[in-house]
Amino acid sequence: MTQSFDRLVERQIQKAIAEGKLRGLEGEGKPLPDRSGEAFIDMATAVAVRIMAEAGVLPEEFKIKKLLEAAKQNYREAEGEEAKRIAMALIADFEQRYNIAVEARRRFMGP
Repeated sequence: MTQSFDRLVERQIQKAIAEGKLRGLEGEGKPLPDRSGEAFIDMATAVAVRIMAEAGVLPEEFKIKKLLEAAKQNYREAEGEEAKRIAMALIADFEQRYNIAVEARRRFMGP
């Protein structure tokens, strides 16, 4: 069953190439985007996130994750105990917000 399906898909791809239907597509000739992070989430969530990202709308957890990464970089670059303490407090705050946002999305998406 799987081999016949694979052959059918391959024939359809080759037919589309021969008819020129795969020319002029967005991203043609460019490497595929790195989506290695999607390997650890379910396919439905990965597709939903990709659609939102392409539309320029990211879930709150992604915005917080970017802020968290910046805060971690600030901690690494911080000089002095007071600066490191402030940076660590900011990291803790962003981690808590991130975990809350992830849990809210999981509850919303359901089991």
